Amino acid sequence: MRWARFRVGLVDRWKRYPVGPLDDHMEAAAQWLLAAQAATPDDGIAHSLDALTATWKASYPETTGYAIETLYAYARRSGRARYAEAARKAADWEVSVQLPEGGVMAGTIDATPVVPTIFNTGQVLFGWAAAAQHEVQSARYLQALRRAGDWLIGAMDDDGAWRRYSSPFGARGESAFNTRTAFGLARAGAVLGDERYLRAAIRHVRYVAAQARPNGFLPHNCLEDESRPLVHTLAYSIRGLLEVGATAAESGFVDLAVRMARGVASAQRADGAIPGRLDREWRGRAAWVCVTGNCQMALNWLRLAKLGITAEFIPNAVAANRYVMALQHRSHPDPDIRGAIRGSHPISAPYMRYRYPNWAAKFFLDALMLEAELREEGWLTGHHGGGQFQDAADPERLNG
Repeated sequence: MRWARFRVGLVDRWKRYPVGPLDDHMEAAAQWLLAAQAATPDDGIAHSLDALTATWKASYPETTGYAIETLYAYARRSGRARYAEAARKAADWEVSVQLPEGGVMAGTIDATPVVPTIFNTGQVLFGWAAAAQHEVQSARYLQALRRAGDWLIGAMDDDGAWRRYSSPFGARGESAFNTRTAFGLARAGAVLGDERYLRAAIRHVRYVAAQARPNGFLPHNCLEDESRPLVHTLAYSIRGLLEVGATAAESGFVDLAVRMARGVASAQRADGAIPGRLDREWRGRAAWVCVTGNCQMALNWLRLAKLGITAEFIPNAVAANRYVMALQHRSHPDPDIRGAIRGSHPISAPYMRYRYPNWAAKFFLDALMLEAELREEGWLTGHHGGGQFQDAADPERLNG
Protein backbone atom coordinates (compact mmCIF):
# COMPACT_ATOMS: atom_id res chain seq x y z
CA MET A 1 0.00 0.00 0.00
CA ARG A 2 2.85 2.40 0.75
CA TRP A 3 4.35 1.79 -2.68
CA ALA A 4 0.95 2.25 -4.36
CA ARG A 5 0.43 5.52 -2.49
CA PHE A 6 3.92 6.75 -3.44
CA ARG A 7 3.47 5.78 -7.11
CA VAL A 8 0.06 7.48 -7.45
CA GLY A 9 1.35 10.63 -5.77
CA LEU A 10 4.53 10.75 -7.86
CA VAL A 11 2.82 10.28 -11.22
CA ASP A 12 0.03 12.70 -10.32
CA ARG A 13 2.41 15.40 -9.15
CA TRP A 14 3.98 15.91 -12.57
CA LYS A 15 1.51 14.65 -15.13
CA ARG A 16 -0.49 17.01 -17.38
CA TYR A 17 -2.83 15.99 -20.16
CA PRO A 18 -3.72 17.59 -23.49
CA VAL A 19 -6.18 20.46 -23.32
CA GLY A 20 -8.89 20.10 -25.95
CA PRO A 21 -12.12 21.88 -26.91
CA LEU A 22 -14.44 22.85 -24.07
CA ASP A 23 -17.14 20.48 -25.34
CA ASP A 24 -14.82 17.47 -25.12
CA HIS A 25 -13.93 18.20 -21.50
CA MET A 26 -17.57 18.80 -20.63
CA GLU A 27 -18.68 15.51 -22.13
CA ALA A 28 -15.94 13.60 -20.31
CA ALA A 29 -16.96 15.09 -16.95
CA ALA A 30 -20.66 14.47 -17.61
CA GLN A 31 -20.01 10.85 -18.56
CA TRP A 32 -18.00 10.39 -15.36
CA LEU A 33 -20.94 11.69 -13.30
CA LEU A 34 -23.12 9.03 -14.93
CA ALA A 35 -20.49 6.43 -14.09
CA ALA A 36 -20.50 7.64 -10.47
CA GLN A 37 -24.27 7.19 -10.37
CA ALA A 38 -24.11 3.75 -12.01
CA ALA A 39 -21.51 2.67 -9.43
CA THR A 40 -24.05 2.79 -6.58
CA PRO A 41 -26.84 0.29 -5.79
CA ASP A 42 -29.34 3.17 -5.70
CA ASP A 43 -29.85 6.20 -7.94
CA GLY A 44 -27.70 8.54 -5.88
CA ILE A 45 -24.26 9.62 -7.07
CA ALA A 46 -21.23 8.09 -5.39
CA HIS A 47 -19.43 10.45 -3.02
CA SER A 48 -16.06 9.76 -4.67
CA LEU A 49 -13.73 7.25 -6.23
CA ASP A 50 -10.75 6.13 -4.14
CA ALA A 51 -7.70 6.26 -6.43
CA LEU A 52 -5.71 3.78 -4.33
CA THR A 53 -8.27 1.04 -3.85
CA ALA A 54 -10.32 1.69 -7.02
CA THR A 55 -13.50 1.59 -4.95
CA TRP A 56 -16.49 3.92 -4.95
CA LYS A 57 -17.82 5.48 -1.77
CA ALA A 58 -21.57 5.32 -1.11
CA SER A 59 -24.09 7.81 -2.52
CA TYR A 60 -23.89 11.29 -1.04
CA PRO A 61 -27.22 13.09 -0.65
CA GLU A 62 -25.70 16.58 -0.32
CA THR A 63 -23.74 16.69 -3.55
CA THR A 64 -26.10 14.45 -5.51
CA GLY A 65 -28.58 17.22 -4.78
CA TYR A 66 -26.76 19.99 -6.56
CA ALA A 67 -25.40 17.69 -9.27
CA ILE A 68 -29.01 17.20 -10.39
CA GLU A 69 -29.14 20.83 -11.51
CA THR A 70 -25.91 20.38 -13.45
CA LEU A 71 -27.13 17.23 -15.22
CA TYR A 72 -30.32 18.96 -16.35
CA ALA A 73 -28.29 21.92 -17.62
CA TYR A 74 -25.94 19.64 -19.53
CA ALA A 75 -28.85 17.69 -21.00
CA ARG A 76 -30.17 20.96 -22.43
CA ARG A 77 -26.80 21.97 -23.77
CA SER A 78 -25.84 18.61 -25.28
CA GLY A 79 -29.31 17.55 -26.42
CA ARG A 80 -28.71 14.13 -24.82
CA ALA A 81 -31.74 12.89 -22.92
CA ARG A 82 -29.76 10.39 -20.85
CA TYR A 83 -28.44 13.20 -18.65
CA ALA A 84 -31.94 14.46 -17.87
CA GLU A 85 -33.00 10.89 -17.10
CA ALA A 86 -30.07 10.52 -14.71
CA ALA A 87 -31.08 13.80 -13.05
CA ARG A 88 -34.69 12.66 -12.64
CA LYS A 89 -33.62 9.36 -11.07
CA ALA A 90 -31.33 11.21 -8.66
CA ALA A 91 -34.13 13.64 -7.74
CA ASP A 92 -36.50 10.73 -7.04
CA TRP A 93 -33.83 9.08 -4.90
CA GLU A 94 -33.39 12.31 -2.93
CA VAL A 95 -37.13 12.35 -2.24
CA SER A 96 -36.94 8.74 -1.02
CA VAL A 97 -34.20 9.55 1.51
CA GLN A 98 -35.57 12.89 2.77
CA LEU A 99 -35.91 12.71 6.56
CA PRO A 100 -39.34 12.90 8.22
CA GLU A 101 -38.76 16.46 9.51
CA GLY A 102 -37.89 17.62 5.97
CA GLY A 103 -34.13 17.87 6.29
CA VAL A 104 -31.36 15.96 4.51
CA MET A 105 -28.93 13.72 6.35
CA ALA A 106 -25.28 14.45 7.04
CA GLY A 107 -22.66 12.33 5.31
CA THR A 108 -23.08 9.50 2.85
CA ILE A 109 -26.18 7.33 2.75
CA ASP A 110 -24.49 4.66 4.90
CA ALA A 111 -23.34 7.13 7.58
CA THR A 112 -24.39 6.98 11.23
CA PRO A 113 -25.93 8.67 13.09
CA VAL A 114 -28.66 9.65 10.63
CA VAL A 115 -29.28 13.30 11.46
CA PRO A 116 -30.42 16.31 9.42
CA THR A 117 -27.92 19.07 8.71
CA ILE A 118 -28.36 22.61 7.46
CA PHE A 119 -25.81 22.76 4.65
CA ASN A 120 -26.68 19.42 3.09
CA THR A 121 -30.37 20.27 3.09
CA GLY A 122 -29.67 23.60 1.41
CA GLN A 123 -27.74 21.94 -1.41
CA VAL A 124 -30.48 19.43 -2.24
CA LEU A 125 -32.90 22.35 -2.74
CA PHE A 126 -31.12 23.05 -6.03
CA GLY A 127 -31.85 19.57 -7.31
CA TRP A 128 -35.52 19.52 -6.37
CA ALA A 129 -35.99 23.02 -7.76
CA ALA A 130 -34.46 21.94 -11.08
CA ALA A 131 -36.55 18.75 -11.18
CA ALA A 132 -39.73 20.69 -10.45
CA GLN A 133 -38.97 22.98 -13.41
CA HIS A 134 -38.03 20.19 -15.85
CA GLU A 135 -40.36 17.29 -15.05
CA VAL A 136 -44.05 17.10 -15.94
CA GLN A 137 -44.83 15.21 -12.73
CA SER A 138 -43.41 17.91 -10.48
CA ALA A 139 -45.68 17.69 -7.41
CA ARG A 140 -43.35 15.34 -5.52
CA TYR A 141 -40.41 17.70 -5.98
CA LEU A 142 -42.41 20.78 -5.02
CA GLN A 143 -43.55 19.03 -1.86
CA ALA A 144 -40.00 17.97 -0.98
CA LEU A 145 -38.77 21.49 -1.71
CA ARG A 146 -41.35 23.05 0.60
CA ARG A 147 -40.75 20.58 3.42
CA ALA A 148 -36.99 21.16 3.28
CA GLY A 149 -37.35 24.93 3.00
CA ASP A 150 -39.74 25.09 5.93
CA TRP A 151 -37.39 22.99 8.02
CA LEU A 152 -34.50 25.34 7.24
CA ILE A 153 -36.53 28.42 8.17
CA GLY A 154 -37.61 26.78 11.41
CA ALA A 155 -34.00 25.95 12.29
CA MET A 156 -32.82 29.55 11.82
CA ASP A 157 -32.22 31.68 14.93
CA ASP A 158 -33.91 35.06 15.28
CA ASP A 159 -30.76 36.95 14.26
CA GLY A 160 -30.51 35.01 10.98
CA ALA A 161 -27.79 32.58 12.03
CA TRP A 162 -27.92 28.81 11.69
CA ARG A 163 -26.26 27.46 14.84
CA ARG A 164 -28.08 24.16 15.21
CA TYR A 165 -27.92 21.07 13.01
CA SER A 166 -24.32 21.44 11.89
CA SER A 167 -22.68 18.30 10.55
CA PRO A 168 -21.55 15.77 13.17
CA PHE A 169 -18.59 15.01 10.88
CA GLY A 170 -17.07 18.51 11.02
CA ALA A 171 -16.67 21.53 13.28
CA ARG A 172 -19.84 22.52 15.13
CA GLY A 173 -21.52 25.91 15.10
CA GLU A 174 -22.21 28.57 12.49
CA SER A 175 -20.56 28.55 9.07
CA ALA A 176 -20.18 31.50 6.69
CA PHE A 177 -20.49 29.16 3.73
CA ASN A 178 -24.14 28.61 4.65
CA THR A 179 -24.73 31.65 2.46
CA ARG A 180 -24.96 28.96 -0.21
CA THR A 181 -27.75 27.37 1.80
CA ALA A 182 -29.44 30.78 1.75
CA PHE A 183 -28.99 30.77 -2.03
CA GLY A 184 -30.79 27.43 -2.09
CA LEU A 185 -33.66 28.95 -0.12
CA ALA A 186 -33.85 31.84 -2.57
CA ARG A 187 -33.98 29.37 -5.47
CA ALA A 188 -36.70 27.37 -3.73
CA GLY A 189 -38.72 30.53 -3.13
CA ALA A 190 -38.56 31.46 -6.79
CA VAL A 191 -39.83 28.03 -7.87
CA LEU A 192 -42.52 27.83 -5.19
CA GLY A 193 -43.61 31.45 -5.57
CA ASP A 194 -43.20 31.98 -1.82
CA GLU A 195 -41.40 35.12 -0.63
CA ARG A 196 -40.80 33.69 2.85
CA TYR A 197 -37.81 31.80 1.56
CA LEU A 198 -36.11 34.82 0.03
CA ARG A 199 -36.76 36.86 3.17
CA ALA A 200 -35.10 34.14 5.26
CA ALA A 201 -32.17 33.98 2.81
CA ILE A 202 -31.66 37.75 3.11
CA ARG A 203 -31.81 37.56 6.91
CA HIS A 204 -29.05 34.92 6.99
CA VAL A 205 -26.78 36.64 4.47
CA ARG A 206 -27.17 39.95 6.28
CA TYR A 207 -26.04 38.27 9.49
CA VAL A 208 -22.97 36.77 7.79
CA ALA A 209 -22.04 39.92 5.84
CA ALA A 210 -22.04 42.02 9.04
CA GLN A 211 -19.04 39.99 10.27
CA ALA A 212 -16.80 40.68 7.26
CA ARG A 213 -13.43 42.37 7.69
CA PRO A 214 -12.78 45.51 5.61
CA ASN A 215 -10.95 43.41 2.99
CA GLY A 216 -13.94 41.06 2.70
CA PHE A 217 -12.54 38.15 4.69
CA LEU A 218 -15.24 36.26 6.61
CA PRO A 219 -14.79 34.33 9.89
CA HIS A 220 -16.26 30.85 10.40
CA ASN A 221 -15.54 29.92 6.79
CA CYS A 222 -13.85 26.53 7.13
CA LEU A 223 -14.58 23.27 8.92
CA GLU A 224 -10.92 22.80 9.92
CA ASP A 225 -8.97 26.07 10.16
CA GLU A 226 -10.91 29.32 9.88
CA SER A 227 -7.71 31.40 9.92
CA ARG A 228 -6.67 29.64 6.67
CA PRO A 229 -9.91 28.55 5.02
CA LEU A 230 -10.10 26.22 2.06
CA VAL A 231 -10.75 27.89 -1.29
CA HIS A 232 -13.60 25.37 -1.55
CA THR A 233 -15.53 26.90 1.37
CA LEU A 234 -14.53 30.45 0.46
CA ALA A 235 -16.05 29.88 -2.96
CA TYR A 236 -19.25 28.55 -1.42
CA SER A 237 -19.70 31.72 0.63
CA ILE A 238 -18.92 34.00 -2.33
CA ARG A 239 -21.53 32.29 -4.49
CA GLY A 240 -24.20 32.61 -1.82
CA LEU A 241 -23.49 36.29 -1.24
CA LEU A 242 -23.54 36.99 -4.97
CA GLU A 243 -26.70 35.11 -5.85
CA VAL A 244 -28.81 36.22 -2.90
CA GLY A 245 -27.58 39.77 -3.42
CA ALA A 246 -28.44 39.70 -7.12
CA THR A 247 -31.86 38.12 -6.52
CA ALA A 248 -32.81 40.52 -3.74
CA ALA A 249 -31.13 43.63 -5.24
CA GLU A 250 -28.99 43.89 -2.10
CA SER A 251 -25.95 45.77 -3.39
CA GLY A 252 -24.03 45.33 -0.14
CA PHE A 253 -24.04 41.55 -0.52
CA VAL A 254 -22.85 41.82 -4.11
CA ASP A 255 -20.12 44.30 -3.19
CA LEU A 256 -18.84 41.93 -0.51
CA ALA A 257 -18.83 39.05 -3.02
CA VAL A 258 -16.76 41.19 -5.40
CA ARG A 259 -14.27 42.08 -2.65
CA MET A 260 -13.88 38.42 -1.78
CA ALA A 261 -13.57 37.42 -5.44
CA ARG A 262 -10.87 40.05 -5.86
CA GLY A 263 -9.06 38.77 -2.80
CA VAL A 264 -8.97 35.22 -4.15
CA ALA A 265 -7.88 36.52 -7.58
CA SER A 266 -4.91 38.26 -5.95
CA ALA A 267 -3.62 34.85 -4.79
CA GLN A 268 -4.00 33.09 -8.15
CA ARG A 269 -0.77 31.86 -9.73
CA ALA A 270 0.30 32.58 -13.29
CA ASP A 271 -0.66 29.04 -14.35
CA GLY A 272 -4.25 29.56 -13.21
CA ALA A 273 -3.99 27.63 -9.93
CA ILE A 274 -5.16 29.01 -6.60
CA PRO A 275 -3.39 27.87 -3.40
CA GLY A 276 -5.56 25.43 -1.48
CA ARG A 277 -5.79 27.66 1.60
CA LEU A 278 -5.75 31.45 1.96
CA ASP A 279 -5.24 33.53 5.08
CA ARG A 280 -7.03 36.63 6.36
CA GLU A 281 -5.01 38.84 3.99
CA TRP A 282 -5.79 36.65 0.97
CA ARG A 283 -2.27 35.23 0.89
CA GLY A 284 -1.69 31.64 -0.16
CA ARG A 285 -1.03 29.32 2.76
CA ALA A 286 -0.69 25.98 0.97
CA ALA A 287 1.66 24.75 -1.73
CA TRP A 288 -1.02 22.39 -3.05
CA VAL A 289 -4.17 23.28 -4.99
CA CYS A 290 -7.78 22.60 -4.03
CA VAL A 291 -8.88 21.68 -7.55
CA THR A 292 -12.53 21.71 -6.50
CA GLY A 293 -12.19 25.28 -5.25
CA ASN A 294 -10.45 26.26 -8.48
CA CYS A 295 -13.52 25.13 -10.43
CA GLN A 296 -15.88 26.93 -8.06
CA MET A 297 -13.95 30.18 -8.31
CA ALA A 298 -13.92 29.99 -12.10
CA LEU A 299 -17.69 29.68 -11.90
CA ASN A 300 -17.98 32.59 -9.44
CA TRP A 301 -15.81 34.87 -11.56
CA LEU A 302 -17.85 34.04 -14.66
CA ARG A 303 -21.14 34.56 -12.83
CA LEU A 304 -20.02 38.10 -11.99
CA ALA A 305 -19.70 38.74 -15.71
CA LYS A 306 -22.93 36.94 -16.61
CA LEU A 307 -24.89 39.01 -14.09
CA GLY A 308 -23.45 42.21 -15.58
CA ILE A 309 -21.58 43.15 -12.40
CA THR A 310 -17.99 43.05 -13.62
CA ALA A 311 -16.01 41.32 -16.37
CA GLU A 312 -12.65 41.97 -14.71
CA PHE A 313 -12.29 38.37 -13.56
CA ILE A 314 -12.87 36.63 -16.90
CA PRO A 315 -9.10 36.12 -17.43
CA ASN A 316 -8.85 34.59 -13.94
CA ALA A 317 -11.73 32.25 -14.69
CA VAL A 318 -10.37 31.08 -18.03
CA ALA A 319 -6.93 30.49 -16.54
CA ALA A 320 -8.47 28.48 -13.69
CA ASN A 321 -10.49 26.41 -16.15
CA ARG A 322 -7.45 25.68 -18.32
CA TYR A 323 -5.45 24.63 -15.28
CA VAL A 324 -8.06 22.03 -14.34
CA MET A 325 -8.62 20.93 -17.94
CA ALA A 326 -4.95 19.95 -18.04
CA LEU A 327 -5.53 17.67 -15.02
CA GLN A 328 -8.44 15.78 -16.60
CA HIS A 329 -7.46 12.51 -18.26
CA ARG A 330 -10.00 12.07 -21.08
CA SER A 331 -8.50 8.85 -22.46
CA HIS A 332 -7.55 6.97 -19.29
CA PRO A 333 -7.73 3.18 -19.76
CA ASP A 334 -9.75 2.88 -16.54
CA PRO A 335 -13.33 4.06 -17.24
CA ASP A 336 -13.78 4.91 -13.56
CA ILE A 337 -11.04 7.55 -13.81
CA ARG A 338 -11.66 8.72 -17.38
CA GLY A 339 -13.04 12.27 -17.20
CA ALA A 340 -12.81 12.49 -13.40
CA ILE A 341 -11.59 15.55 -11.51
CA ARG A 342 -9.40 15.08 -8.45
CA GLY A 343 -10.12 16.91 -5.21
CA SER A 344 -6.60 18.30 -4.87
CA HIS A 345 -3.41 18.58 -6.87
CA PRO A 346 -1.27 16.71 -6.24
CA ILE A 347 -3.82 14.03 -5.48
CA SER A 348 -1.86 13.21 -2.31
CA ALA A 349 -2.64 16.67 -0.85
CA PRO A 350 -4.93 16.97 2.19
CA TYR A 351 -8.28 17.87 0.60
CA MET A 352 -10.03 14.66 -0.54
CA ARG A 353 -6.67 12.88 -0.48
CA TYR A 354 -6.36 10.31 -3.29
CA ARG A 355 -9.99 10.85 -4.23
CA TYR A 356 -12.05 11.98 -7.21
CA PRO A 357 -15.14 13.56 -5.57
CA ASN A 358 -18.36 13.94 -7.52
CA TRP A 359 -18.66 17.65 -6.68
CA ALA A 360 -15.31 18.42 -8.32
CA ALA A 361 -16.68 17.08 -11.62
CA LYS A 362 -19.97 18.93 -11.04
CA PHE A 363 -18.33 22.35 -10.53
CA PHE A 364 -15.88 21.73 -13.37
CA LEU A 365 -18.78 21.03 -15.72
CA ASP A 366 -20.66 24.09 -14.45
CA ALA A 367 -17.65 26.34 -15.00
CA LEU A 368 -17.00 25.07 -18.52
CA MET A 369 -20.66 25.37 -19.51
CA LEU A 370 -20.75 28.97 -18.35
CA GLU A 371 -17.49 29.82 -20.10
CA ALA A 372 -18.87 28.30 -23.32
CA GLU A 373 -22.09 30.28 -22.91
CA LEU A 374 -20.22 33.56 -22.41
CA ARG A 375 -18.07 32.83 -25.45
CA GLU A 376 -21.17 32.22 -27.54
CA GLU A 377 -22.63 35.51 -26.31
CA GLY A 378 -19.48 37.39 -27.28
CA TRP A 379 -18.17 38.16 -23.81
CA LEU A 380 -14.69 36.91 -24.64
CA THR A 381 -14.41 38.75 -27.97
CA GLY A 382 -14.97 42.28 -26.76
CA HIS A 383 -18.69 42.48 -27.60
CA HIS A 384 -19.68 43.29 -24.05
CA GLY A 385 -17.19 46.02 -23.22
CA GLY A 386 -13.47 45.95 -22.77
CA GLY A 387 -10.96 44.84 -25.36
CA GLN A 388 -10.32 41.61 -27.20
CA PHE A 389 -9.82 38.89 -24.62
CA GLN A 390 -6.97 36.42 -24.87
CA ASP A 391 -6.95 33.16 -22.90
CA ALA A 392 -4.94 33.81 -19.75
CA ALA A 393 -3.03 30.56 -19.91
CA ASP A 394 -0.20 29.29 -22.06
CA PRO A 395 -1.47 26.29 -24.10
CA GLU A 396 2.04 24.97 -24.63
CA ARG A 397 2.71 24.93 -20.92
CA LEU A 398 -0.68 23.33 -20.17
CA ASN A 399 -0.11 20.64 -22.79
CA GLY A 400 3.43 19.97 -21.66
